[in-house]
Amino acid sequence: MALFIRKLGIDLGTANTLVFVPQKGVCINEPSVVAVSVGSKKVLAVGNEAKIMIGRTPENIIAYRPLKNGVIADYRVTEAMLNYFISKSLGRFNIIKPDVMVSVPAGVTSTERRAVVEAAMKAGAKSAYVVKEPILAAIGAGIPIHEPRGYMVVDIGGGTTDSAVIALGGIVTSNSVKVAGDKIDQAIADHIKEHLNLAIGERTAEEIKIAVGSAIPVKEELVCTIKGRDILTGLPRSADISTNEVVKAIQGCLDDIIRSIKTTLQNTPPELSADIISESIVMTGGGSLLRNIEELVYRSTGVSASVANDPLLCVAKGCGTALEHLEAYKKSILLKR
Repeated sequence: MALFIRKLGIDLGTANTLVFVPQKGVCINEPSVVAVSVGSKKVLAVGNEAKIMIGRTPENIIAYRPLKNGVIADYRVTEAMLNYFISKSLGRFNIIKPDVMVSVPAGVTSTERRAVVEAAMKAGAKSAYVVKEPILAAIGAGIPIHEPRGYMVVDIGGGTTDSAVIALGGIVTSNSVKVAGDKIDQAIADHIKEHLNLAIGERTAEEIKIAVGSAIPVKEELVCTIKGRDILTGLPRSADISTNEVVKAIQGCLDDIIRSIKTTLQNTPPELSADIISESIVMTGGGSLLRNIEELVYRSTGVSASVANDPLLCVAKGCGTALEHLEAYKKSILLKR
Protein backbone atom coordinates (compact mmCIF):
# COMPACT_ATOMS: atom_id res chain seq x y z
CA MET A 1 0.00 0.00 0.00
CA ALA A 2 1.51 3.30 -1.08
CA LEU A 3 1.75 5.98 1.56
CA PHE A 4 -0.14 9.16 0.85
CA ILE A 5 2.13 12.09 0.19
CA ARG A 6 1.43 14.90 2.64
CA LYS A 7 4.35 17.23 1.95
CA LEU A 8 6.10 18.52 -1.18
CA GLY A 9 9.11 20.79 -1.61
CA ILE A 10 9.17 22.79 -4.84
CA ASP A 11 12.22 24.58 -6.23
CA LEU A 12 10.32 26.92 -8.54
CA GLY A 13 13.09 28.13 -10.81
CA THR A 14 13.16 30.37 -13.86
CA ALA A 15 14.81 27.60 -15.90
CA ASN A 16 13.79 24.36 -14.13
CA THR A 17 11.25 23.25 -11.54
CA LEU A 18 12.22 20.46 -9.16
CA VAL A 19 9.82 18.66 -6.84
CA PHE A 20 11.11 16.92 -3.70
CA VAL A 21 9.04 14.26 -1.96
CA PRO A 22 10.20 13.36 1.58
CA GLN A 23 11.59 9.79 1.79
CA LYS A 24 11.68 9.59 -2.02
CA GLY A 25 13.95 12.48 -2.99
CA VAL A 26 13.73 14.62 -6.13
CA CYS A 27 11.01 12.99 -8.20
CA ILE A 28 10.52 15.69 -10.84
CA ASN A 29 13.16 17.81 -12.57
CA GLU A 30 11.70 19.47 -15.64
CA PRO A 31 12.08 22.81 -17.45
CA SER A 32 9.78 25.63 -16.27
CA VAL A 33 8.24 25.91 -19.72
CA VAL A 34 4.60 25.90 -20.80
CA ALA A 35 3.18 25.64 -24.34
CA VAL A 36 -0.06 27.57 -24.81
CA SER A 37 -2.41 27.81 -27.80
CA VAL A 38 -2.70 31.43 -28.89
CA GLY A 39 -6.46 31.63 -29.48
CA SER A 40 -8.01 29.60 -26.67
CA LYS A 41 -5.14 30.21 -24.18
CA LYS A 42 -5.31 26.49 -23.44
CA VAL A 43 -2.23 24.90 -21.86
CA LEU A 44 -1.03 22.21 -24.27
CA ALA A 45 2.19 20.96 -22.71
CA VAL A 46 4.34 21.56 -19.62
CA GLY A 47 7.95 20.78 -18.72
CA ASN A 48 10.04 18.54 -20.99
CA GLU A 49 7.34 18.28 -23.65
CA ALA A 50 7.01 22.06 -23.84
CA LYS A 51 10.76 22.76 -23.86
CA ILE A 52 11.25 20.71 -27.03
CA MET A 53 8.81 23.11 -28.70
CA ILE A 54 10.73 26.34 -27.91
CA GLY A 55 11.63 28.15 -31.12
CA ARG A 56 9.94 25.41 -33.17
CA THR A 57 6.22 26.10 -32.82
CA PRO A 58 3.70 27.05 -35.53
CA GLU A 59 2.02 30.47 -35.21
CA ASN A 60 -0.93 29.22 -33.15
CA ILE A 61 1.24 27.79 -30.32
CA ILE A 62 3.68 29.63 -28.07
CA ALA A 63 6.13 27.91 -25.75
CA TYR A 64 7.56 30.16 -23.06
CA ARG A 65 8.59 30.43 -19.44
CA PRO A 66 5.99 31.89 -17.07
CA LEU A 67 8.72 32.96 -14.62
CA LYS A 68 11.09 35.83 -15.33
CA ASN A 69 14.11 36.42 -13.07
CA GLY A 70 12.77 33.97 -10.49
CA VAL A 71 9.45 35.80 -10.21
CA ILE A 72 5.99 34.99 -11.59
CA ALA A 73 5.48 36.95 -14.81
CA ASP A 74 2.36 35.14 -15.98
CA TYR A 75 0.19 34.21 -13.02
CA ARG A 76 -2.39 31.97 -14.74
CA VAL A 77 0.19 29.93 -16.63
CA THR A 78 2.37 29.52 -13.52
CA GLU A 79 -0.65 28.17 -11.67
CA ALA A 80 -1.30 25.65 -14.48
CA MET A 81 2.37 24.64 -14.41
CA LEU A 82 2.37 24.18 -10.62
CA ASN A 83 -0.85 22.21 -10.87
CA TYR A 84 0.78 19.88 -13.42
CA PHE A 85 3.91 19.33 -11.30
CA ILE A 86 1.97 18.85 -8.05
CA SER A 87 -0.49 16.32 -9.52
CA LYS A 88 2.29 14.51 -11.38
CA SER A 89 4.31 14.04 -8.19
CA LEU A 90 1.30 13.02 -6.07
CA GLY A 91 0.13 10.36 -8.48
CA ARG A 92 -3.44 9.57 -9.50
CA PHE A 93 -4.71 8.15 -6.23
CA ASN A 94 -3.45 10.73 -3.76
CA ILE A 95 -6.53 12.43 -2.32
CA ILE A 96 -4.84 14.34 0.49
CA LYS A 97 -3.89 17.94 -0.26
CA PRO A 98 -0.19 18.34 0.57
CA ASP A 99 1.68 21.02 2.51
CA VAL A 100 3.92 22.70 -0.03
CA MET A 101 7.16 24.58 0.53
CA VAL A 102 8.29 26.79 -2.37
CA SER A 103 11.63 28.52 -2.84
CA VAL A 104 11.80 32.20 -3.82
CA PRO A 105 14.80 34.47 -4.65
CA ALA A 106 16.37 36.42 -1.77
CA GLY A 107 15.33 39.78 -3.23
CA VAL A 108 11.64 38.90 -3.60
CA THR A 109 8.98 41.48 -2.58
CA SER A 110 5.97 40.76 -0.37
CA THR A 111 3.62 41.02 -3.39
CA GLU A 112 5.71 38.50 -5.34
CA ARG A 113 5.72 36.21 -2.29
CA ARG A 114 1.94 36.36 -2.02
CA ALA A 115 1.62 35.53 -5.73
CA VAL A 116 3.66 32.35 -5.18
CA VAL A 117 1.59 31.32 -2.15
CA GLU A 118 -1.70 31.96 -3.99
CA ALA A 119 -0.56 30.07 -7.09
CA ALA A 120 0.46 27.06 -4.96
CA MET A 121 -2.83 27.10 -3.03
CA LYS A 122 -4.89 27.30 -6.23
CA ALA A 123 -2.79 24.51 -7.74
CA GLY A 124 -3.92 22.16 -4.96
CA ALA A 125 -1.82 22.78 -1.84
CA LYS A 126 -3.39 22.57 1.62
CA SER A 127 -0.97 25.18 2.91
CA ALA A 128 2.01 26.88 1.26
CA TYR A 129 5.22 28.17 2.81
CA VAL A 130 7.78 30.30 1.02
CA VAL A 131 11.46 30.22 1.93
CA LYS A 132 14.37 32.19 0.50
CA GLU A 133 16.56 30.21 -1.90
CA PRO A 134 19.98 30.83 -0.29
CA ILE A 135 18.79 29.25 3.00
CA LEU A 136 17.40 26.18 1.23
CA ALA A 137 20.53 25.95 -0.94
CA ALA A 138 22.66 26.04 2.23
CA ILE A 139 20.58 23.29 3.90
CA GLY A 140 20.75 21.20 0.71
CA ALA A 141 24.51 21.68 0.48
CA GLY A 142 24.86 20.27 4.00
CA ILE A 143 25.77 23.52 5.74
CA PRO A 144 24.83 23.50 9.45
CA ILE A 145 22.84 26.76 9.26
CA HIS A 146 21.83 26.86 12.94
CA GLU A 147 25.42 27.20 14.18
CA PRO A 148 26.68 30.56 15.47
CA ARG A 149 29.14 30.68 12.56
CA GLY A 150 28.96 32.57 9.31
CA TYR A 151 28.58 30.67 6.03
CA MET A 152 28.29 32.23 2.60
CA VAL A 153 26.22 30.72 -0.20
CA VAL A 154 26.10 31.90 -3.81
CA ASP A 155 23.19 30.40 -5.78
CA ILE A 156 23.44 31.03 -9.54
CA GLY A 157 20.16 29.95 -11.10
CA GLY A 158 18.48 30.64 -14.42
CA GLY A 159 17.03 34.07 -13.65
CA THR A 160 18.75 35.31 -10.49
CA THR A 161 22.03 35.07 -8.63
CA ASP A 162 21.53 35.18 -4.86
CA SER A 163 24.46 35.60 -2.53
CA ALA A 164 23.84 35.44 1.21
CA VAL A 165 25.66 35.17 4.50
CA ILE A 166 23.85 32.83 6.88
CA ALA A 167 24.30 32.40 10.63
CA LEU A 168 22.09 31.06 13.44
CA GLY A 169 19.50 29.80 10.94
CA GLY A 170 18.84 33.14 9.24
CA ILE A 171 20.16 35.43 6.51
CA VAL A 172 22.43 38.11 7.98
CA THR A 173 23.02 39.95 4.72
CA SER A 174 22.17 39.13 1.13
CA ASN A 175 22.20 40.50 -2.39
CA SER A 176 20.20 39.39 -5.40
CA VAL A 177 20.87 40.32 -9.03
CA LYS A 178 18.80 39.43 -12.07
CA VAL A 179 21.85 38.16 -13.92
CA ALA A 180 22.32 34.38 -14.13
CA GLY A 181 22.17 31.48 -16.60
CA ASP A 182 19.61 33.06 -18.96
CA LYS A 183 21.49 36.36 -19.30
CA ILE A 184 24.73 34.42 -19.91
CA ASP A 185 23.02 32.44 -22.72
CA GLN A 186 21.69 35.68 -24.20
CA ALA A 187 25.16 37.25 -24.09
CA ILE A 188 26.58 34.27 -26.02
CA ALA A 189 23.82 34.54 -28.66
CA ASP A 190 24.37 38.31 -29.01
CA HIS A 191 28.14 37.88 -29.34
CA ILE A 192 27.75 35.25 -32.07
CA LYS A 193 25.27 37.46 -33.92
CA GLU A 194 27.62 40.43 -33.76
CA HIS A 195 30.94 38.73 -34.50
CA LEU A 196 29.99 35.72 -36.61
CA ASN A 197 26.85 37.10 -38.31
CA LEU A 198 25.00 34.00 -37.17
CA ALA A 199 21.57 33.94 -35.53
CA ILE A 200 21.11 31.16 -32.95
CA GLY A 201 18.33 30.28 -30.48
CA GLU A 202 18.52 30.20 -26.68
CA ARG A 203 18.83 26.40 -26.57
CA THR A 204 21.88 26.48 -28.87
CA ALA A 205 23.45 29.25 -26.76
CA GLU A 206 22.96 27.12 -23.63
CA GLU A 207 24.53 24.11 -25.37
CA ILE A 208 27.60 26.21 -26.29
CA LYS A 209 27.93 27.41 -22.67
CA ILE A 210 27.84 23.81 -21.40
CA ALA A 211 30.14 22.44 -24.13
CA VAL A 212 32.95 25.02 -24.15
CA GLY A 213 32.14 27.83 -21.69
CA SER A 214 34.51 29.00 -18.94
CA ALA A 215 34.55 31.86 -16.43
CA ILE A 216 38.22 32.69 -17.06
CA PRO A 217 40.46 32.42 -20.17
CA VAL A 218 42.15 29.02 -20.52
CA LYS A 219 45.34 27.85 -22.24
CA GLU A 220 43.87 24.68 -23.71
CA GLU A 221 40.71 25.78 -25.45
CA LEU A 222 37.72 23.63 -26.34
CA VAL A 223 36.02 24.22 -29.69
CA CYS A 224 32.45 23.53 -30.71
CA THR A 225 30.64 23.82 -34.03
CA ILE A 226 27.47 25.89 -34.01
CA LYS A 227 24.67 25.79 -36.54
CA GLY A 228 22.38 28.73 -37.13
CA ARG A 229 21.01 31.14 -39.72
CA ASP A 230 23.37 33.44 -41.59
CA ILE A 231 22.16 37.01 -40.98
CA LEU A 232 23.36 38.28 -44.37
CA THR A 233 22.10 35.49 -46.65
CA GLY A 234 19.31 34.10 -44.46
CA LEU A 235 20.57 30.57 -45.19
CA PRO A 236 21.64 27.90 -42.67
CA ARG A 237 25.37 27.94 -41.91
CA SER A 238 27.77 26.52 -39.35
CA ALA A 239 30.79 28.09 -37.63
CA ASP A 240 33.26 27.23 -34.85
CA ILE A 241 33.54 28.95 -31.48
CA SER A 242 36.25 28.44 -28.88
CA THR A 243 36.31 28.73 -25.09
CA ASN A 244 38.08 32.10 -24.86
CA GLU A 245 35.62 33.59 -27.34
CA VAL A 246 32.79 32.54 -24.99
CA VAL A 247 34.72 33.99 -22.00
CA LYS A 248 34.84 37.33 -23.83
CA ALA A 249 31.10 37.14 -24.61
CA ILE A 250 29.98 36.52 -21.01
CA GLN A 251 32.48 38.85 -19.29
CA GLY A 252 29.87 41.54 -18.56
CA CYS A 253 27.43 39.10 -16.94
CA LEU A 254 30.17 37.59 -14.77
CA ASP A 255 31.26 41.09 -13.68
CA ASP A 256 27.71 41.76 -12.44
CA ILE A 257 27.65 38.47 -10.50
CA ILE A 258 31.06 39.17 -8.90
CA ARG A 259 29.95 42.72 -8.00
CA SER A 260 26.91 41.26 -6.21
CA ILE A 261 29.11 38.79 -4.28
CA LYS A 262 31.46 41.63 -3.28
CA THR A 263 28.51 43.76 -2.07
CA THR A 264 27.38 40.92 0.20
CA LEU A 265 30.92 40.48 1.55
CA GLN A 266 31.25 44.24 2.17
CA ASN A 267 28.02 44.26 4.20
CA THR A 268 29.05 41.29 6.36
CA PRO A 269 29.84 41.92 10.05
CA PRO A 270 33.61 41.47 10.75
CA GLU A 271 33.16 38.43 13.03
CA LEU A 272 31.32 36.56 10.28
CA SER A 273 33.84 37.67 7.64
CA ALA A 274 36.51 35.80 9.57
CA ASP A 275 34.32 32.64 9.50
CA ILE A 276 33.76 32.94 5.74
CA ILE A 277 37.49 33.16 5.04
CA SER A 278 38.11 29.95 6.98
CA GLU A 279 35.04 28.11 5.60
CA SER A 280 35.14 29.26 1.91
CA ILE A 281 32.14 30.30 -0.20
CA VAL A 282 29.75 27.49 -1.20
CA MET A 283 28.38 27.74 -4.74
CA THR A 284 25.09 26.16 -5.81
CA GLY A 285 22.67 26.31 -8.75
CA GLY A 286 23.18 25.38 -12.40
CA GLY A 287 25.34 28.46 -13.05
CA SER A 288 27.99 27.19 -10.66
CA LEU A 289 28.68 24.34 -13.13
CA LEU A 290 30.37 26.85 -15.47
CA ARG A 291 34.02 25.83 -15.73
CA ASN A 292 36.43 27.70 -13.41
CA ILE A 293 33.73 29.83 -11.77
CA GLU A 294 35.18 29.13 -8.30
CA GLU A 295 38.60 30.29 -9.53
CA LEU A 296 37.07 33.56 -10.80
CA VAL A 297 35.40 34.13 -7.39
CA TYR A 298 38.70 33.47 -5.62
CA ARG A 299 40.67 35.81 -7.90
CA SER A 300 38.08 38.58 -7.53
CA THR A 301 37.42 38.39 -3.78
CA GLY A 302 40.43 36.67 -2.26
CA VAL A 303 38.08 34.16 -0.60
CA SER A 304 38.27 30.53 -1.72
CA ALA A 305 35.10 29.05 -3.22
CA SER A 306 33.90 25.51 -3.82
CA VAL A 307 30.96 24.06 -5.75
CA ALA A 308 28.51 22.00 -3.68
CA ASN A 309 27.77 18.36 -4.53
CA ASP A 310 24.82 18.19 -6.95
CA PRO A 311 24.57 22.00 -7.22
CA LEU A 312 21.40 21.74 -9.34
CA LEU A 313 19.58 19.81 -6.61
CA CYS A 314 20.66 21.81 -3.53
CA VAL A 315 17.56 24.02 -3.26
CA ALA A 316 15.17 21.09 -3.81
CA LYS A 317 17.03 18.94 -1.27
CA GLY A 318 16.99 21.85 1.18
CA CYS A 319 13.20 22.07 0.69
CA GLY A 320 12.95 18.38 1.51
CA THR A 321 15.09 18.58 4.64
CA ALA A 322 13.24 21.65 5.89
CA LEU A 323 9.90 19.90 5.32
CA GLU A 324 10.96 16.76 7.15
CA HIS A 325 11.98 18.88 10.15
CA LEU A 326 9.35 21.57 9.69
CA GLU A 327 8.86 22.33 13.38
CA ALA A 328 12.59 22.90 13.91
CA TYR A 329 12.90 25.18 10.91
CA LYS A 330 9.53 26.94 11.16
CA LYS A 331 10.64 29.72 13.48
CA SER A 332 13.81 30.66 11.69
CA ILE A 333 13.32 30.24 7.96
CA LEU A 334 9.69 30.65 6.97
CA LEU A 335 8.78 34.00 5.47
CA LYS A 336 5.73 35.78 6.81
CA ARG A 337 3.09 35.91 4.12
